Amino acid sequence: MSFYKIVVYVPIARADAVREAIGKAGGGAFGNYSFCSFSVKGTGRFLPGEGAHPAIGEVGKPQSVEEERIEVACRAEVVEDVLAAIRRVHPYEEPAIDVWPVEIR
Repeated sequence: MSFYKIVVYVPIARADAVREAIGKAGGGAFGNYSFCSFSVKGTGRFLPGEGAHPAIGEVGKPQSVEEERIEVACRAEVVEDVLAAIRRVHPYEEPAIDVWPVEIR
């Protein structure tokens, strides 16, 4: 069975909503367990450019936000569903999402 790791960075206030959406889409399901994830808090930084519509901050001004890095593994067949679920509830115009194949043993 093929698995992928998905990592997304989200403002702390929206982290529970993103985790819930990931779990409902099938991310973090292993055997008799579901909604499995790992989180760590940190600081995200960005500079919104011309044409951006930032959820936090202003165009042309550097911004830092306390965020959670949420990591979840999921079966290959639900990756697109999980990504769509993240984008539906994530507050950012362009959420930072990493996806890569992993071997689960």
